[in-house]
Formats: sequence, structure tokens, C-alpha cells
Amino acid sequence: MSVATLTTAGAAHAAPASTPPYRGRFAPSPTGPLHFGSLIAALGSFLCARRSAGEWLLRVDNIDPPREVAGAADDILRALERHGLEWDGPVLFQSRRGEAYDAALERLRAEGWLYECSCTRSEIASHGRHGPYGIIYPGTCRDGARSSRRQRSLRVLTHNRPIRFEDLLQGPQEQCLQETSGDFVVRRADGLYAYQLAVVVDDDAQGITDIVRGADLLDSTPRQIHLQQLLGLSTPHYLHLPVATNEHGEKLSKQTHAAPLEEHDPSDNLWRALAFLGQDPPPGLRRATPREVLAWALQEWSVKHIPHCGSIRMEP
Repeated sequence: MSVATLTTAGAAHAAPASTPPYRGRFAPSPTGPLHFGSLIAALGSFLCARRSAGEWLLRVDNIDPPREVAGAADDILRALERHGLEWDGPVLFQSRRGEAYDAALERLRAEGWLYECSCTRSEIASHGRHGPYGIIYPGTCRDGARSSRRQRSLRVLTHNRPIRFEDLLQGPQEQCLQETSGDFVVRRADGLYAYQLAVVVDDDAQGITDIVRGADLLDSTPRQIHLQQLLGLSTPHYLHLPVATNEHGEKLSKQTHAAPLEEHDPSDNLWRALAFLGQDPPPGLRRATPREVLAWALQEWSVKHIPHCGSIRMEP
């Protein structure tokens, strides 16, 4: 399918007859125990869902076995329970969703959106332009794979029409994928499904209406909206929270050796997360039970008090 055709694909979708009930989710990766940065995202999405009298679902994003840490999924579930963050329904594990991802790939392939790519990372780095979020794929294999390598990724075609959406905290967003990522991978050369594909398929399968997550994923949203449009799926509302960074400006994560949550004091963890999110919890809540902290938070929660920024540095 031509790029010209792509510029109009998915541009118009009929509005739903009625507004569906709020359904949010938290989707941690089991690459280590829950840390403070993860708690911020979990708490923010939990409070947005509960304040809207909606459901809060839990999904374990375990589509990358080489990065998975044994026992981490159970540790995360236990930590959430200890902090009083109770979810609705069964936990969805992405590792059991291969058939759904294959079906989405087959649809994209049948409609001409996919092509095989034999490029290595070093080749892309050598020939691609530097964009705001990394190397932009130069389209080397758009007209056919340039190498006989047996291991090939699958890429989805992009276009030069800006993708726009309104983030409920960060404001209006616009991105032209050909200028920020180029055609992007939806199945890796090692056969593993890419995050961008899996998250879109699963959000639709779970009926997610609102996604509250860290601002480090803000630049991924246009790629996900692109896939939603190609697959004929609805686009949820998005709200990207500021992420916590260390003294070097790095996001708190397993890769930056963020310390696991001190589970012996969940109320203090919740209090600090609420303070980070601008909710100004009273000092006495630090000595309350998690249930009491969450009861106060549900009563006082306000998105307008969350700092309108992408990151906040944590004091060492």
C-alpha cells in the first residue's frame, strides 16, 4: 500500500454511541521488584480509575523473556496488595497472548502495512538520521529486504501526516512518525513481539478507555495510535504522569538500579507518592494504614494538582 494511501487511513472513525465506563490499567514488566517510580504510575492510574468509579485492571507485560527476572511478577503483585492497590478481575499475562498478536500481524500483512526488514542495529545506526527519540529508520527494506539473513524483523509502514492527541496532563501533542521513528518494528528479528504491538492489542482486548502512565512513554503514544488506526481500534484517553529521576537525571528504573520499595512501610511509600504527584497529603497520614491513606487520597485526588512536567528529580 502506498504512503499516499497511508496518510488517510484511519483518519475518520465513527464516534461511539455512548461513553463507555472508565477502565484503567497498570502494566508492569517483571524485570525486577516494584520501585518508587513504578508505585507513582500504579497509584496515579489507580486513583484516576477509582475516582471515576471505574475499574482498574492489572496486566503483566512479560513478552521479553530474556529481560524477565524469575519471581518478579509475584513480587510485584504482592507489593501492590501490601499497598492496598486492589485490582479488578484476573491478571492478564502477555506471554499467553501470542495468538492475538499473530492475528493482528496477519491483518496488517493482509492489508499491505507490513514488510520484512533484514537490517541490523549497526546498519541502521550507520544509515539512519538522528531524531528527537533516537535513530530514525531510513526505510532501507521498504521495497524488499536487502540481505539474505534468515532472521528478519517485521516493520509497519508510517506516513508524513502528523498524529495529534490531547494528553490530559501534558496538553496537546503532535508527532510525524517519519520524522521521529520511521517505519517501526512490530515483531523483532528474534521472533518476539514488540511492545508497541502488544500494548495496543491488549488495551483493546481489555476494553481500556483511559491510560495513565509515565511521561517516558509519551513519545510512544503516536506509534500506538497509528497501529490503532490501522487495526480499526478505538484510541483511549491518555494521561502521562511526570517520572521520578535520580540525581543524574535518569528515570528511576531497574536499568538505573532503582532501589526496591521498602515494603515494611507501605503507608509512607504511598504518602511520598502522593506528595510527588502534588496532592499535599497531611503529615499524619504517614502513620496511618494503607487503607486510610487511600481513603484520603480518593477523597482529595485532583489531576490539576499534578505537576505539568515530564520528570521530577528525587533528592538523594
